[in-house]
Amino acid sequence: MNPRLVFLFLFILLINKAEAQNYDDNDQDFTYEVGVSIGTMGAFTDVGGRDGKGGSFLKDFNFKTLQFSGGIYAGVMYKDFLGLRLEGTYGSVKGYDSILPPNDQQERYLRNLNFESKILELSLVAEFHPIEVFWDHYPLISPYVVAGIGYYHFNPQADLNGTKIDLQPLRTEGQGFDEYPDRKVYSLNQMNIPLGIGASYFITDRINVKLEFQYRLLFTDYLDDASTKYIDPALFSKYLSGNDLTNALILNDRSKPGAQTAHVDGIRASSKYNDAYYSFSLKIGFAIGR
Repeated sequence: MNPRLVFLFLFILLINKAEAQNYDDNDQDFTYEVGVSIGTMGAFTDVGGRDGKGGSFLKDFNFKTLQFSGGIYAGVMYKDFLGLRLEGTYGSVKGYDSILPPNDQQERYLRNLNFESKILELSLVAEFHPIEVFWDHYPLISPYVVAGIGYYHFNPQADLNGTKIDLQPLRTEGQGFDEYPDRKVYSLNQMNIPLGIGASYFITDRINVKLEFQYRLLFTDYLDDASTKYIDPALFSKYLSGNDLTNALILNDRSKPGAQTAHVDGIRASSKYNDAYYSFSLKIGFAIGR
């Protein structure tokens, strides 16, 4: 049988099944919902990645660095096609150069940077179900898009002999140093723009599940504490002292022997693209008063 005809048959079957379930009998304009989510979180940064020349977005996706994430949310849906929800998400992201093979990625591998950061996010996103606008009955599976605004906290850390060291106070690339006026100390609390796609499925008229992917556009390249060039390590003693000075001297340059760019004004990372993080999640929602 023609695969296209099979796909069309299944699509019609889903629509008819949804009609039989009578989930579209809801005569309320507004439906309120609370829910929980569980999934994974990852990041696109200058550290780690995949084989080949580093790049933005999916080019450097590596499932080995995915971390757990979870959250809760509350929202309102207008006539089953336009919603608004407030969501809190907790997760973590990480990257490490040692994940790369020491072949055509020799320089990134020898750079030997690593980072890990907890992510705590509060976002307000709109959810739009386009099928609801064009169909008379609620479909069994409803694809949707999301977009909004978020506020998140991060704190990049590096592993040093089994201890997690906060990197932002060390100013590893001279952030805030008079010698580098263009390198500002980055804030650990910032805004982002969540964008995503998903699909929802009603188990009953009050319980639904959603599969969703969200990509966060960031306004910083320091999610991993790496963005530009190496500085003169002698400058650290001018601005830091104690443990911060010791840790900065160790962690600003963690390269292995043979690294070609690990020198003053050598390339430590690229500032061409801002960093980003993303999540895959399974959401379970409960309608209130439906």
